Amino acid sequence: MKKKILFIQPTVYDDFGNLVKKGRLYFVGLAYPLLAAMTPKDWEVEICIETIEEIPFDTDASVIGIGGMGHAAKRGCEIAQEFRKRGKIVIMGGPMVSLVPEIAKKFCDAVVVGDSEEVWNNVLKDIENNDLKPFYQKPIKKLSTPLPRFELILNKKIGDFLPVQAGRGCPNSCSFCTIYCMYRNKYLRRDVEDVIRDIKHIKSLGFKKFLLLDDNIVSDKKYMKELCKEIKKLNMKWMTQCTIDIARDDELLKIVADSGCFTLSIGLESINKDSLKTINKEWCKPDEYQYLIEKIYNAGIDVASEMIVGIDNDTKESLRETIKFINKTRIIAPKFYIMTPIVGTDLYEKFMKENRIVEKDIFTFSPSKAVINHPNMTTDEINEIFWEMYDKIYNIKNILKRTIFHKRFIKSPMRYLFYLYVNLYYRYQIKRRIAPIIM
Repeated sequence: MKKKILFIQPTVYDDFGNLVKKGRLYFVGLAYPLLAAMTPKDWEVEICIETIEEIPFDTDASVIGIGGMGHAAKRGCEIAQEFRKRGKIVIMGGPMVSLVPEIAKKFCDAVVVGDSEEVWNNVLKDIENNDLKPFYQKPIKKLSTPLPRFELILNKKIGDFLPVQAGRGCPNSCSFCTIYCMYRNKYLRRDVEDVIRDIKHIKSLGFKKFLLLDDNIVSDKKYMKELCKEIKKLNMKWMTQCTIDIARDDELLKIVADSGCFTLSIGLESINKDSLKTINKEWCKPDEYQYLIEKIYNAGIDVASEMIVGIDNDTKESLRETIKFINKTRIIAPKFYIMTPIVGTDLYEKFMKENRIVEKDIFTFSPSKAVINHPNMTTDEINEIFWEMYDKIYNIKNILKRTIFHKRFIKSPMRYLFYLYVNLYYRYQIKRRIAPIIM
């Protein structure tokens, strides 16, 4: 057996059944460079990112590792089946697979459930000894990772920043969230020294920006302040995701901005407080959104957002009010997802018990296609309002208002020209009825 493994990051299908392909992928995954770093040196490692390259089905690798977030699971299973036909050993893992390991196992030889740090070497040893187990699972008690092998993806068509992880998990209990359903309120963070080590490495590779990965770094404000004070010394620009609660702490917001953070992606989900209650996110206060977003802008940081269309209390009227809210606040890159109950989440179990899921094939679930009975709208009406929101928010007038006509354009022209490019690319996708879910 040749000791070589090929890691594959699958792409997704659009609503017309076509594989989503791009000329360049900006938000590259961290999982495969990390797994490569955890792989013993006597194993050869390759990485394939299907969104920007073709899968080498004729590879000489004896082992295939397949992951992927959410809706990439369908494509991942297809790839796994093809490689098994070709006599390869196939291992699957990642958030979606970890929530439904028994289903995933039908398509592969073994499933890594949850974190891989404590089991990956065991998987490879068992392969060498011809003693592969069907499932591998061992939760980590401390988050500590080696230096990612970014050299394996640097020759690919990726963007001008790389990812670095600070923490995993989240203390909140949002019923739709895969992170909550995997970690159940547990939040683990890496030592500040280790995070800074990775950022320095990214800088040494010639990058001036990085993406900080953390499911809710604001949940530990002391840690975030300490980390940002160290990041500031490196003179790097960076982005991350967090809750809107960051704007409630003036000191923290200033420290984050001063350290080089220029964009925060925030899951607002809804401007309807009753809708938020139905997904266990009532701790968000929609009547404060505009004020808090303005505070973030005034600190010099732009806001991208993610929101859900089709929560139980939503109506056509409330969703059209969301259009006005987005345009008024000039959120720089708004994204929407139709309420889709991901298998393994609390939300999926709830809708199953209520017999509200109209599409039984979980592999057809999509963030741009309604699959549940809604109290106020039909599935067709939800699909229609979803695209109406995208069409109106991404018309040329509104794109220009939040990019080159932004009040800070003169101060940071290159930043807003980049936002303009992102918005126009999203518009290009939307016109072809492809939801802009991968950048």
